[in-house]
Amino acid sequence: MQTKIKTIIAIFILLVSASSCDNYLDLRPENGIVRDEFWKTKEDIQAAVIGIYSSMLNSPPGVGDLPLSQYLFMYGELRGDMLLPGPNVEEDARDIMNANIIPSNELTSWAAFYRTINYCNTVIDLAPEVLNEDPTLTQTQLNHFLSEALAIRGYLYFTLARTFKNVPLKLNATLTDKDNYQIPVSTQSEVFAQVIKDLKLADEYAVEDYGNNASNKGRVTTYTINAMLADVYLWTESYQEAYDATKKVTDSGKFALIQTSASSWFNRVFAVGNSTESIFELQYTTSNLPPFYSIFLQRPQFKAGGLVMEEVYGIDFNDPINTKDIRGDYASLVGATGTIWKFIGLDNTDFKALQDSDTHWFVYRYADVLLMQAEALARLGDETQNEELGQAALDIISDIRLKRKALDLTEQNVSASSYNEIIDYILAERARELAFEGKRWYDILRIARANNYAHLDLLITLAVKTAPANQQQSIIAKLRDYNSHYLPINTYELYTNKALVQNPFYK
Repeated sequence: MQTKIKTIIAIFILLVSASSCDNYLDLRPENGIVRDEFWKTKEDIQAAVIGIYSSMLNSPPGVGDLPLSQYLFMYGELRGDMLLPGPNVEEDARDIMNANIIPSNELTSWAAFYRTINYCNTVIDLAPEVLNEDPTLTQTQLNHFLSEALAIRGYLYFTLARTFKNVPLKLNATLTDKDNYQIPVSTQSEVFAQVIKDLKLADEYAVEDYGNNASNKGRVTTYTINAMLADVYLWTESYQEAYDATKKVTDSGKFALIQTSASSWFNRVFAVGNSTESIFELQYTTSNLPPFYSIFLQRPQFKAGGLVMEEVYGIDFNDPINTKDIRGDYASLVGATGTIWKFIGLDNTDFKALQDSDTHWFVYRYADVLLMQAEALARLGDETQNEELGQAALDIISDIRLKRKALDLTEQNVSASSYNEIIDYILAERARELAFEGKRWYDILRIARANNYAHLDLLITLAVKTAPANQQQSIIAKLRDYNSHYLPINTYELYTNKALVQNPFYK
């Protein structure tokens, strides 16, 4: 079995390396190899699905892309208000942080996303044929595999649409050289609609329990899918649907916030991973390490903003050692140096050794879902002028703060009928809870753009917070154009796919 899995992954790598220069999605395969030599048994499907997860952890050798998790971090954090460039930052990353973005910036390449999307498409297209080849494969087993591929494809398209806005929507596998690579973009709303369609179908087919904890946290389950759905519904301002999706997670009884000492909480949730607070984590191991030890510690490219410790978590100057938010100092960051600790720490004192730096990438955690539920409740309360819903949102915030030992000075005295203030409070709490997990820019953008950009001022204020003083006015002027909130289509993609049209802000 292990040999077959390795073989399939090797074939996926071969498909990438065989791509030709006029293939903008990096999807062109060697004719026939996928269909003719594989897709004969349920083990082939399983190995292909494992290949999807593998491609989310690392890029194939020789391709030159960053790991997908690193893109997820940068797309979600570089344009936010909690990150500063470190001494080894690369110019492309610095340019994005300073809103000095041009289409030739290599970080605007979406190749790693579309490569994994094509792996998903390949499973979705070819796995059903195995029913005719392998009599031991059941429809239920097939559906479970399809659920994983559909959900991951949906999540990746969701990420692309939040990052680039309008993107090509390719829903069939690239299997031969005759496939059409000249694909125009679909609108962001069209992409979101397809993502919801994918996720709802995935939920129909989904697994609730794989029978072991690592698989339940490292593979897509119905709870992963509903966390994703809640996220997409918040972006589409479908607040009742978002609330309903979060309830499927919170009512399951399978997740809980851990109440324990700061050090053991950090170790269990982050350093070890797969805790009761985990919903979906990309599973790095000591034999397959993530990129974060290098970019946060060895040759630090990024560090926390200088005011994050004080403004986000608060400091009790009377007793800064014993009285602190457990998510702050030596949890998310080292307050004294700005080192991002969440992905390199062992506990609240020591960082991991390089060979043991296997901290996972956290796609969704339970606190994230709780705060999405609070956001949906606040929005519904605003729509119906129902203070009970506003109070329910505040109760969720209070419960999280209590368990995290949040400081009184970061508490906001908000009325249950002050819905916009509740949303601001949720945004602040998401900053404390989800710091450096690839959420911040998307949170700011989602809340700013709601109700026809009713809170554009919020985005501008927060986005310039860590910008150099001599660039702030320029950044403010750029951010007033809604199209600037998304990255440009990379120059190479425009060259190879003539059907693409550049984001008008970057023309």
